[in-house]
Amino acid sequence: MAHNAMMSNAEDVADQFLRVTKQYLPHAARLCLISTFLEDGIRMWFQWSEQRDYIEATWGCGYFLAACFVLLNLVGQIGGCVLILSRNFVQYACCGLFGIIALQTIAYSILWDVKFLMRNLALGGGLLLLLAEGRQEGRSMFAGVPSVRESSPKQYMQLGGRILLVLMFMTLLHFDPNLISILQNLVGTALIVLVAVGFKTKLAALTLVLWLFCINVYFNAFWNVPAYKPMHDFLKYDFFQTLSVIGGLLLVVALGPGGVSMDEKKKEW
Repeated sequence: MAHNAMMSNAEDVADQFLRVTKQYLPHAARLCLISTFLEDGIRMWFQWSEQRDYIEATWGCGYFLAACFVLLNLVGQIGGCVLILSRNFVQYACCGLFGIIALQTIAYSILWDVKFLMRNLALGGGLLLLLAEGRQEGRSMFAGVPSVRESSPKQYMQLGGRILLVLMFMTLLHFDPNLISILQNLVGTALIVLVAVGFKTKLAALTLVLWLFCINVYFNAFWNVPAYKPMHDFLKYDFFQTLSVIGGLLLVVALGPGGVSMDEKKKEW
C-alpha cells in the first residue's frame, strides 16, 4: 500500500509538472534534441581545415571530396536544425539528419565502436520521435477525419524511438564492484525497461531526464577543461550527444508512449 501511495504521489507530481510546462516542453525538447547536430555543424565551420585534412588522410579521397564531405555536414546539420526549430519541412530535415548520422558513422569508423554506435542509434531514436510529433501535428489539422490507419506508423515510430533512446543508457552502465555503482545500474536499468515497454512511461522518462542531466553536468563538464586539451573535445562531444538524448526523452514525456505500449494497453483491460 505504501509503495502504491508513493507511486501515485510521484505520478501526481509528474502530471502537475506537465500541466505547467506543456506549452514549453516540446520547444525545449526539440532544442535539446538538435543540440549535438548544431554544435557539430558549428565545429565544422571553425575546424574546417582540420576536418577536411582528417577525412582526406583517413580515406585518401582527395582534397575536393574531403571538402565536399565537410561542407555537406556543415550545411546539412545547421540547415536541418534551423528547419526543425522553425517547424518547417521537419520530415525532410529529419531525413537529412538521419543521412548525416549514417554518413558520419561510416566516415569516422563509428560502425566498429559499439559505444559510439549505440549513441548514434539513440540519436536516431530521438529523430524518430520528432517525426512522430510532426505526424501528430499534421493530423490535428483534420480532427474530424478518422485516422486509425494513419496513426499506426506514428505509434511504431514512437516505439522504435523509445527503444533506440534507451541504448544511450546502456553505454552509461559501470560494472564497478561498489554499492553506489550497483545501485545506479539497478535503478537505471529499471527505468530503461519501463520506458522501452511503455509502462509508467512519462514518470520513468522524466526521472531519466533528471538523472541523465545530473550525470551529464557532473561527468561531461567540458567547460572545466582547457580548450587545447584533447579531453575538452571528448567531453564536449559526450555532453551534447547526451543532451540530445535528453531532448528525445522530453519528447516521450510530452507525447506519451503511443499506442504500442503497456500504458495504452492498460486502458483496454
